Amino acid sequence: MPQPDWQKSSYCGSGDSCLHVAATDARIHLTESSDPAESILTATPATFRTLLQTLKKDPNRG
Repeated sequence: MPQPDWQKSSYCGSGDSCLHVAATDARIHLTESSDPAESILTATPATFRTLLQTLKKDPNRG
């Protein structure tokens, strides 16, 4: 199985609290830089798109 090509969020400054994203075989993978091997969320592109649309509607959510 090929290793994901992780890309750091452009909104990330410095430190260990950065979001990393990778796309492989019709899946989107998300992880946090302080724990990249353990905390991985995997979603389909449609589900990831819905997540982004929801966050864009209310950026203060969370």
